[in-house]
Amino acid sequence: MTIALPRTAMLGVGSMSGSVLEGLLAAGLDPTTVTLTTRSEQSAAAWRERGLDATATETDPDANREAVRGAGLVVLGVKPYLVGEVLDEVAASLHPGAVVVSVAVGTTLASMEARVPAGVRVVRALPNTPIGVGHGVTGVSAGTTADAEAVALASSVFTASGQVIEVPEAQLDALSAVSGSGPAYVFLLVEQWQQAAEALGFTPEQAATMVQGTIRGAVELIAASGLEPADLRRAVTSPKGTTERAVAVLQDADLAGTFTRASRAAIARAEEIAAS
Repeated sequence: MTIALPRTAMLGVGSMSGSVLEGLLAAGLDPTTVTLTTRSEQSAAAWRERGLDATATETDPDANREAVRGAGLVVLGVKPYLVGEVLDEVAASLHPGAVVVSVAVGTTLASMEARVPAGVRVVRALPNTPIGVGHGVTGVSAGTTADAEAVALASSVFTASGQVIEVPEAQLDALSAVSGSGPAYVFLLVEQWQQAAEALGFTPEQAATMVQGTIRGAVELIAASGLEPADLRRAVTSPKGTTERAVAVLQDADLAGTFTRASRAAIARAEEIAAS
């Protein structure tokens, strides 16, 4: 598969936006169609070695403005508190009809739309880091200026290496709390589960093989079987057996309630960021 995008400017290539770019390149995007800016020259040089037009803002104060000139798609990968500042900086250089996509948590569509010229279409997207390996989940919300074409273009950035869910902006923080923060939940589960395996006498290497292999296999089984997770759990949980006893302990820990509280904590933090 090869993906084609209009000339694209990526302003800021940090952890998340870097994963997005990695996913696009893995999907066949021509690196010569992308102009990107980063804060440091070291980072810019690393991207130039891979065939991308990259400039550091620390050495060229006009880098962002130059990057967006003539770009049909602009992806904002800077920290949330910098989104407004960067939009103010590049607004006069944005191409009429350009699509601006932010991947920042807590930066509202209204606050971005207020900073861009008429005709520029604004979309928010919240991907998760597995997009860098072709298995991302991204929430997309359209601004009042974004038509179906703009949403389709923005979505294509993320469908190249994952799945996209289009939701109203009011649901975007909740989606981020589930899928955006979700990889960290899984990593924590793996970390703790491996520690438990080591406590039972296995080496770290054996624990990693068992836990990570089991999780990978279980997820593939969900995808391949077409069954609900609850059905698969019941199928492997024999009455009065060992798994039933272990599952009972996990259920007593109120995992659903714990995940709900964790998600609400993430949503609350996103609201704090938006209000700051």
